[in-house]
Amino acid sequence: MTKAETESWDWDETTREALGTFLAQHGITQGPVRTRAIGDGHSNLTFLVSDGKRGVVVRRPPPPPIPKGAHDVLREATILTGLSKADYAVPRVLATAEAGELLDVPLYVMSYAPGAIVTEQTPSALATAEQRRSVGHSLVDTLARLHAVDVTEVGLQDLGRPTGFNLRHIKSMWRLLDHAGGGDNSAFEQLHDWLVDNAPAESGAAIVHLDYRIGNLVIDEATASVQAVLDWELATLGDPLLDLGNFLVSVPVRGRALNPTAELSRALLEDGYPTREELAERYAEDTGADISRLPWYEVMSLWKLAVLYEYSRDKAAGGSGDPYYLTPGLVDSFLAEAAEIAGTQQ
Repeated sequence: MTKAETESWDWDETTREALGTFLAQHGITQGPVRTRAIGDGHSNLTFLVSDGKRGVVVRRPPPPPIPKGAHDVLREATILTGLSKADYAVPRVLATAEAGELLDVPLYVMSYAPGAIVTEQTPSALATAEQRRSVGHSLVDTLARLHAVDVTEVGLQDLGRPTGFNLRHIKSMWRLLDHAGGGDNSAFEQLHDWLVDNAPAESGAAIVHLDYRIGNLVIDEATASVQAVLDWELATLGDPLLDLGNFLVSVPVRGRALNPTAELSRALLEDGYPTREELAERYAEDTGADISRLPWYEVMSLWKLAVLYEYSRDKAAGGSGDPYYLTPGLVDSFLAEAAEIAGTQQ
């Protein structure tokens, strides 16, 4: 399915009326509703829905066919519900619907979190270096709080299998690369071997987001802090340092070419935001974690992103994926930065 095909889905008069009835039955809105797509359309589809007095957010998968295990929005809703029990910074789930109940796919409704989504530029309301430093500190502090959540207390102990997480993650990514159709995989293979040879034992077990970056967070402009963490599609139980490494490689570094996820966080180059090193040190202070093996987790995160982008590029080349992934240099950017950190450059 191409990005254009995914984005072509929208509520029509019949489905919008049914949505309004569903929301009214759950005491969420009253009367007819308006809908507006929000987000980039690359994954699950997200809509702002309003009856003119109250706004909520509806999240659903892209149109079928949906690959097995992908785009599980009800799993996302379960995660948000669990984290709400810990008073974590997530929207509140207001209702869910199974496939066939409202649409041909499942969906969930969550509260709307007002605030700023920061990507390429920081809003003028956060104009000072002190405010931006506060935002940066809140980013890493909020990640540390996620990793401290007691999974049993919030009912998320069955979210994943943390034992053997690191090596299993490498194997699953390697299988995905095999499905990408071939080509010269020597750069992937060299980093794969380095990762396997240097893989640390898991640093612990925690809820990990695995797409934690500033563009997936809502920032409260009044307090210069994280208001809500969004997009939990990839979350599982795993090694918290992989979550940290994945976050850090999305933070751009002055003087270094930006990988694609760092490009999405370009605002962090502005004066005041903490550097990768400062963020890592603050995380260690927050959690007491030993971050001496952090370079491995950064390499793993970059290699994993390269695999995912290569897989998506292959799908796009075959006419069934997002043309964005055909942009030259995306995969090579991840691989080059990974090789630089690992010290495996040719």
